[in-house]
Amino acid sequence: MAEGARARRKGPDLAPAKGSNMNIDVQAVKANPVALDPIIHVRVRLGIVSALAVEESLTFNELKERLETSDGNLSVHARRLEEAGYVKIQKSFEGRIPRTDYRLTETGRRALQGYLDHMEALIERVRE
Repeated sequence: MAEGARARRKGPDLAPAKGSNMNIDVQAVKANPVALDPIIHVRVRLGIVSALAVEESLTFNELKERLETSDGNLSVHARRLEEAGYVKIQKSFEGRIPRTDYRLTETGRRALQGYLDHMEALIERVRE
């Protein structure tokens, strides 16, 4: 995670410990269940990383269509994910037509896994 993002994050660091197999500490979730990753915990951003988790890469138009969002909304949220190091954006041209491709980085994949682990632990906590 980018250093600035870690500094802005409130609550306990819920990143899994090395060797923990990406499992979130259930006790940390119980102590602060709402400390979800604020970078991912936005509908459009979660949609972007989720879509990229199952596809090697997607173009701007493919993401826009899947998420049913506007150009500006997708651009702003994708840029935020890029700043956090979760998504790699590559711009190119096909002839004279601009093309933007998005890929999930390893950091983004770990962040999504941590987010999902946290949500699973939260669900378990609520069902207790």
